[in-house]
Amino acid sequence: MARQGKTSLFNTPTPRAETPMDKTTRAVRHILDDEAEKRSIKTSRLRKARLEREAATPAADEMAPKATRKAVKRKS
Repeated sequence: MARQGKTSLFNTPTPRAETPMDKTTRAVRHILDDEAEKRSIKTSRLRKARLEREAATPAADEMAPKATRKAVKRKS
C-alpha cells in the first residue's frame, strides 16, 4: 500500500493569522452590536410607556374645549 503524503481528505487547512485590522473590525462590530441592542431595548421600553400613558389619558378631542363663534362687531 502506498503511503499518502500530507494532502489528505481529513486534513484541515491551517487558519490564517488575524491581522490587526481584523481585530479592530471584530471589536468595533462587537461594540456596535451592543449599542444597537441597548438602543432597541430602550426604544421598546419607551414605546410601551407611551402606549400605556396614551391609553390612560382621554383623547385630545374629548379634552379640548368646544370652539364658540364670537360675534363680530361691524364698524358703522
